[in-house]
Amino acid sequence: MANWELKSLAELISIKHGYAFKGEYFKNSGKYIVLTPGNFNEEGGFRRRKEKDKYYSGDFPVGYILTMGDLIVAMTEQGEGLLGSTAIVPENDKFLHNQRLGLISSNQGISLDLKYIYYVFNSNVVRQQIRATASGAKVRHTSPFRIGEVKINLPPFYLQHRIASILSAYDDLIENNTRRIAILEEMARRIYEEWFVHFRFPGHENVRMVESELGLIPEGWAIRSFDNIASFVNGYAFKPDDWGTEGIPIIKIKELKAGIQTDTPRYAGTLTEKYRVKNGTLLFSWSADLDVYIWAEGEGWLNQHLFLVTAKEASIPPSFLFHALSTSMPLFRSRSNGATMKHIKRSALSEVKTVFPTEYILVTFAETVQPIHDLIIRLNRKNRNLRTTRDLLLPKLISGELDVSQRPEPDKIAE
Repeated sequence: MANWELKSLAELISIKHGYAFKGEYFKNSGKYIVLTPGNFNEEGGFRRRKEKDKYYSGDFPVGYILTMGDLIVAMTEQGEGLLGSTAIVPENDKFLHNQRLGLISSNQGISLDLKYIYYVFNSNVVRQQIRATASGAKVRHTSPFRIGEVKINLPPFYLQHRIASILSAYDDLIENNTRRIAILEEMARRIYEEWFVHFRFPGHENVRMVESELGLIPEGWAIRSFDNIASFVNGYAFKPDDWGTEGIPIIKIKELKAGIQTDTPRYAGTLTEKYRVKNGTLLFSWSADLDVYIWAEGEGWLNQHLFLVTAKEASIPPSFLFHALSTSMPLFRSRSNGATMKHIKRSALSEVKTVFPTEYILVTFAETVQPIHDLIIRLNRKNRNLRTTRDLLLPKLISGELDVSQRPEPDKIAE
């Protein structure tokens, strides 16, 4: 760690508060998106929320339009683990700097690689210091002043750049895989929509349409409720004493969204196999999140508030169940109850129905779409391994424990 210096962040960076955008001008579409702590991943990085993004239609100072490459930090813990998370803005002239976020810039005269600072903020050594000085009982907050008191060991500029380059190589691969996953998901969704919504399936020209309770459907098809075609097993009601640090991970709503994290609780005991989750398992979140997922994070135990979904007939492929449920989620959500935390009653599984094709169409759909789903699972597994390696390297690199001063920067990291 020769030439590394102990510095406070206040010596290195300045943090600008965002603008207080007025809620009355928030819209569901528009040109500008108002960023919130929800646009950050817990481990750091930018997250698009699609249907949850809020657009802004009112006037505001142009100085609060963010630029691609800007480094921002979450100063309010909107969700557990988000306080102090940083993200790099991915586009120009699209995102707005909200008041709960800080815009980070390097101080004048300081040799600082902001990409290196991005990784430093997303390390435990900095996050723990930020949490230790945060205020608030239910929702925790920090400030530019408190962040400025955080101490780090700063290497020379060339090492900052080298360390950032090594970690960025992993993130670039993860981002590339993520883009491929999004394309594959859209392909599978469009195929389902073509076949089972617009009824343009192979051979549809020779099939006449007949009346049903859901409108016109192809002759020979049926209308079936979801509890008629699939079993929905609720997760195990773990007690607080069951949550440990060893054993198989416990899959909660948080893990559905963010995957297995370092703080994911584990269970070392034994349960019946009906609670065991594997890659490719179909999971239905019936509380709070209200969505359907294909699990790709390895083996785990299922927590309550989640259904494990399996077909009642061998001829029904998981890929069909997933897209049928996903397409029907607006109907499930419209039947949800609860003021602060929405939940879906089991009775909705018999009330919500879907079109059900002939066995030949089911088999053909599985042959077409299941390979796409399998590739998505493989890419998700690759991303999990890349994140694990990156997260193991991060503390070693920014502490100087792993010396890269004499090593060339990697041009490429093999998957």
